Amino acid sequence: MHKGKIIKGIAGFYYVHVAGSGVYECRARGIFRKDDVKPLVGDDVMIEVLDERDKEGNLVEILPRTSTLIRPASANVDQALILFAFRSPNPNLRLLDRFLIAMEMAGVPSLIVFNKLDKAEEGAEETIREAYGNCGCPLHMISVKKGQGLDELREHLRGRTTVLAGPSGVGKSSLTNALQSDVAMETGEISKKLKRGRNTTRHAQIVPLDDTSFLMDTPGFTAFDLAGLKKEELRLYYPEFAPHNDKCYYAGCAHLGEPDCAVKLALGLGEIPQIRYDNYAAIYSELYEAEKRRYQ
Repeated sequence: MHKGKIIKGIAGFYYVHVAGSGVYECRARGIFRKDDVKPLVGDDVMIEVLDERDKEGNLVEILPRTSTLIRPASANVDQALILFAFRSPNPNLRLLDRFLIAMEMAGVPSLIVFNKLDKAEEGAEETIREAYGNCGCPLHMISVKKGQGLDELREHLRGRTTVLAGPSGVGKSSLTNALQSDVAMETGEISKKLKRGRNTTRHAQIVPLDDTSFLMDTPGFTAFDLAGLKKEELRLYYPEFAPHNDKCYYAGCAHLGEPDCAVKLALGLGEIPQIRYDNYAAIYSELYEAEKRRYQ
C-alpha cells in the first residue's frame, strides 16, 4: 500500500502521485460507487500497486478531506493563487475582487500575484500596492520572463496545495512551468495511456512542484457569479471596511448614499483605497440587480 495524491482524473482512471515513486494509473474500487463517493483531484489516497513497472494500481481508500471546492471539483486545497498581469491583458480589478470574494466564501485563503512586472507602466506597481496592500492577502509582483520574484513566491507555495486562477493571457502556463522543479508531472506517460493528448487539458490537474507542494491547474477557472452572496453581506468581504462598518449612523449601512457613513468618511481621508471602494459599489449594484430579477 502506498499513500499518494490524485493529480488527475478522467474516463474512470485516476492518476496518483506517490512521493519518490512517480505517477500510478489507478482504477477506483467498486466500494466508492456503492457508497456514492467520487474521488476528486487533490484527494489524498491509499493505493495498492498491481504492476510496478507499468505504474498501475487500484485506488482503495480516500483519506479524510480538509476542504472541498465545487468549482473546480477538487479536495484539500490550501490556498488560491490569483494571477493577473500588469499588461497584455490590462488587469480587470473588479474581476480580481470577485475572485477574492469567491475564495473567501469557499474558505480558501488567497495569494494575489501580478505577472509581467517587466512590462509595467511607471507607477502601476505602486497603484496596485496602494489598492491591495491592506486587503488581507499576500501580494507578489513577479516577472516570469525575467525570473523576478519567483523565489519568494515558491516559499508561499511550499508544503501546500494551491489552486491557480486568473483570466486568459496572464501567464498561468508560463508560471506553472517556471515553478516546476525536477519533480515534474509525467504528462507524456499519462497522455499515452489516455490516448487523448491535448484534450485532457479541459480537466483540472495537479502539477507536483516537489514532493509536498502542488499546483492545481484549472482550465476555464476564470470567473465567478458569486452565487449565494447577499448584497448586505458584501461589505464583510472588504477587510478595509472592518474598522468602520459599525461606526455608521445607520445600522446595516450599505456605504453608498447614506448620510454619516463612516466608510465614506474613511474613503475621503484616504484610509480606504478608491479602487477597492469603486469595485465594492459596482459589485453591490450587480448583486442588487440580480436580486431584483429573482423577485420579478
